[in-house]
Formats: sequence, C-alpha cells, structure tokens
Amino acid sequence: MTFVALRRSAHAAPRDLRAFLPTSRAEMDARGWDALDILIVCGDAYVDHPAFGASLIGRFLEGRGYRVGMVAQPDWQRPDDVARLGRPRLFVGVTAGNLDSMLNKLTAQKKVRSEDQYSPGGRPGRRPNRASIVYANLCRQAFPGVPVVLGGIEASLRRIAHYDYWSDEVRRSVLLDAKADLLVFGMGERPIWEIARRLASGEPVATLRDVRGTAVPLRKGAWEALPRSRFTTDGRAVFLPSYEEVRADAGAFSRMSRALQLEQNPGNARPLLQPHGAEAVYFNPPAEPLATADMDALYDLPFTRRPHFAYAEPIPAYETVKHSIVTMRGCFGGCSFCSITEHEGRIIQSRSAESVLREVRALRRMDDFAGTLSDVGGPTANMYAMRCQSDEIERACRRLSCVHPGICENLGTDHGPLLELLARVRAEPGVKRAYIASGIRYDLAERSPEFVRVLARHHTGGQLSVAPEHSNDDVLAKMKKPGVASYERFAASFACASEDAGKDQHLVPYFISGHPGSTLADMVDLACWLKARGLRPRQVQDFIPTPMAMATSMYHTGLDPFTGEPVYSAKTLADKRLQKALLFYWDPAHHDEAREALVRAGRRELIGAGPQCLVPPASGKGALPRRMQRGPATRPGSAPRGARATRPRRA
Repeated sequence: MTFVALRRSAHAAPRDLRAFLPTSRAEMDARGWDALDILIVCGDAYVDHPAFGASLIGRFLEGRGYRVGMVAQPDWQRPDDVARLGRPRLFVGVTAGNLDSMLNKLTAQKKVRSEDQYSPGGRPGRRPNRASIVYANLCRQAFPGVPVVLGGIEASLRRIAHYDYWSDEVRRSVLLDAKADLLVFGMGERPIWEIARRLASGEPVATLRDVRGTAVPLRKGAWEALPRSRFTTDGRAVFLPSYEEVRADAGAFSRMSRALQLEQNPGNARPLLQPHGAEAVYFNPPAEPLATADMDALYDLPFTRRPHFAYAEPIPAYETVKHSIVTMRGCFGGCSFCSITEHEGRIIQSRSAESVLREVRALRRMDDFAGTLSDVGGPTANMYAMRCQSDEIERACRRLSCVHPGICENLGTDHGPLLELLARVRAEPGVKRAYIASGIRYDLAERSPEFVRVLARHHTGGQLSVAPEHSNDDVLAKMKKPGVASYERFAASFACASEDAGKDQHLVPYFISGHPGSTLADMVDLACWLKARGLRPRQVQDFIPTPMAMATSMYHTGLDPFTGEPVYSAKTLADKRLQKALLFYWDPAHHDEAREALVRAGRRELIGAGPQCLVPPASGKGALPRRMQRGPATRPGSAPRGARATRPRRA
C-alpha cells in the first residue's frame, strides 16, 4: 500500500478559510462543501501540525479524498457544539487528544494541574474528564445512527480492562463505556483508511469485524460463533481473563497484562477477546507498521504547521514543537513505565532523509524560523533506521524489548544512517543549529563513539537530557532499563566529547521516584549516589501508573507479570512524597520530608552537617538559618513529562 500525498504550501495565509480542515460552516462554504464525510472531535486545540494526532489523521484522510472537518474542544454540556458542521456521511472520529485526559488534568499526587499545554493560553478546564466517553456520548446524541469510532492515546491505552490510578479501581474497556462502534488502537492511519473505504462502499459498521488495529464490541454468545480469523492458522482468539475476574483477582489482572504484551508484534499477534459481563471486546491484531514511503507521504501532507487562526492565545505544546522534526516513530526499548511501545509499536518506522529535508525547507519558509531546529528526533532519537536484521526473525519474535536485558544480537544498531541524516540537515541553507531534544538511548549510543562525538559537537545546546531513572540495578531491571554503569560510561564519553569540541556541556538526568520495585531504602541510596556525583536533579517524575503499562500492572497487583514475584510499590500519597523528597535533598523546601524519610529508612546518620550527610538537622548545630529553611520550592512534575512537547522524551 502506498500513500499518495497532496502537495500544498507549508505556509498558508493566516485567514485563508481553505488552509485548515474546516472548523466552521464558513470554512466549509469556502471549499464548496455542503456536508462532511468524516468529522473529527478532539480534546486538544486544533493545531495543524504533524505532531498533533488528530491533525495527522485528518490530513491523512483528506489526502485520500475525503471531506474532513474538525471540532476541537467542544462544549461538552450539550450536543449542539459538536453538531455545528452538520451530520457526517461516514463516521465521527473521537479522540481525547495527545494525552490521556486524566493524566492531562491530575498529577501523581492527584492534584489538579494549573496548566493544560494543549489549550489556548495553557488554560485548564477546556476538556472533560474521560473525554473519549463524554465526546462519544455527545456524538451519539447529535448524530443518531452515525458510526462513532474512538482513537488516540486515551482510547488506545484503555482498550482493555485497565487499572485507573485516579479512581483507584479497575475500569471496563473504554469502548464499552463509550458505547462506540469501533476503537482504533495504536497509530491509526491504516485502520482508519480501511474503515473509511469500507463504509464508503456501503458496508454497515456492524460488519467491520476484521480490521487490523481495531477493537469491536460483541454481545454475549457472539464470540462462540466467530468466523475463522484471517490472521492465525487455527482461527482461535486468545481469551483474556474477564473484566469481572481481573477486577476481583490481582493474579488474573497480572495474567491479562502478560498475555496482552505477548500479542503486540503484528507479525505473529493473535486476536484477543475479553468478556465484560453480557458483552465482550474482540481485539484484532495490531496494524502493520508503515514503510518509509508511507511515512514520507504522511509528512508531505499540506500542514500549515500553525494553530488555527481562531485562537488569540498561544498554545504551549505547539510553541515547544513548532520548529522540530519527527524522523521516526516506534520504540523497541519496552520500558515498563512507558506507553510508547504499546501505542506506537516496537518496530521503528523511519522517514527518508529526503523527506526530512523537505520539511526542513518548509520550516525555513516560515516567517518566525530563525535557523534553529529545536529537535531532530522522535520517541528515541538514536533508534532512527534501526531494525531487526531479519524480517523472518522479526515477524516471529515475541521478545518485549530488543535491548533488555541485553541488546539482541539480531538488532541492527548502526548509527550511520542517523549520522548521514544529521550531516545533511546541518548542511541545509538557513539551518544554524539543529538540536536533539528527544530521548537518547545511551546503551545504543555506547556502540557508536562517532555518534557521541557528533552529538556533543553539533546537536547539544549546552545541556542534554537523558534518563538513567535510578541507580539500583534491580529497580532498573523492573523498569527494563540498562544498568547504571551504562549511564556512567555514556556520561564519561559525552564529557570527553564535549571537551574535545571545546564546549562546556552537561547532562540533565531524569529520575523516577516511587517506581514499583523501589523501596525507601533504594531511594536513600539513589540520593547518596546523586550527592556523591554532585548532581542536584530538577527533573524528577513521581511515578504515575498510566493505563496498560507493565509498571502499572506491578503497582496495582504487587506482582511482576512475567515472573509472578512480589513487587513493592509506594502506594500512599505520603509515601510517594517521601521518596520524591529524597531526590531533592539539596532543596530546603523538601528537607522536612527528606528527614522523615531518612528516619523511616533507619538512616539518621545522613541527617547532619557532615560532608556525607544528605540534609541538615532541623535545629541546633548545622541547621540552616530559619530564613532559608522554607526556601522557594522547585516545581518539577507540575506537568506530565512530555506535556511540554507532543511526544514523550524518555528513552
């Protein structure tokens, strides 16, 4: 399958009513449309940029010849707002946006965030809780009989029975709670095109039961009569433990999590089925990944790369990515706390150098481009063009990570294509600087001293973000991250490369507190490790159990889903705060909680004025002056990691 892209200027006039997907009747009239084929309802502000999922899918469908409209952040109190463009002919696509709506609203401490990066002016309150469910309900009211198709990361990661951290309960598949007709999971171009084609040909939505990358609702008894699957040799689906079982039994939840992870490779995944009382959800195998030509065609689509002209206030997430370039999608790291693999897949899908350079030239024509590319990367920048060296082995593999517990011997780790791409980007007229702000997988970078040299010399603006996450190798194993020795080797090589380049540059390491497997004693050891190296982290993520992640399964069940071994997790908000406070041992605003943590861990010797101590005493000899004891607190974690960009930056 080859995608053919429409070509148009990347820089459209601000008030050109034909420049964006229509959001109003006036914009439809400007195109001469009396009705839409497809309406997309989205929880984010409408930014016509390929880093925003709803816009990417909308432009993709437009490029296939469909009339597509966009309703962004509608009033969810009544159906009138979603109906302002009229009844669509084929279906309504519903997405909560680039982040899960609950993650977007609440912190790890379950406090309401002060900012929404995907709304005008960063103002919160522009989308409802559990937006996929609310929007789907609005669309059913507004358009009776029109198929409703869920998509986006919220729907993708809540497609099975899942643990919801914010309500502290196991919830049903969002497909059933939203009463939608179909759910598209993962990156949706292939399935959404098949859905559109088949509906346009006259097929009723009830017959669309075999589209890869989709989940469908079934009535009780229907699964016994299912036709043979076209994706497996025996035609049998894998039956997951039912919603009722996983809600009542931690062991059943853990088995469900394991089974789901083993069926994520499009080359060998079997269909899945999960009963929910009188209903069930049938999951087709994941969609096949896009080829390079398909990726190129996506990014050749006529994006204006701007927010819709109706917005008077800036949209913070757009400001972060407007001069960035996505070179690839997917991640084979398989980190247990991360959702990239579950959503984008383990197979790396890369654009050609020519496609990337076309986008660089389009950026250069934008009036606010001053020569700096803020990021040239993706979920993990140095996985560009890396694949299994054997298609046959790749399609048969059920390994969850290509790099953990060690780098697979079948994985191609050549950084040559990336180095060539970066050299060509640097050579483009008008490009003064091209930074890599995406994640760097340092165990891969170790294999290419030349990449580290080029990274330090050309693509680091004084600081480079990396994610060692912890110092304890047992905790890192639960995260499916390389041991801390790998990070230390990379840090040393990057320091040498920076010195050779004549640059004063530093790593900015990210850490997670409260991750399953990490005890209070482990966090004390991490704090001591940080102090011994003179590190004062400002980027600390208090672990948030997001739907469908393996770490979330550990947090909820207390079990490792692959070994069955018990796993400790800090469960109360107070315990989570104590773990996080230890990483801010240097900040007076956190000293009270850090002292409490040290006392609980039996490490009182680390409270004092000595060079080996972590925090000073509250009073007496060595105590800080009273005016310093409640200094201004840092604000790490005030927004979810990645909320200031439209893709996660961890690797």
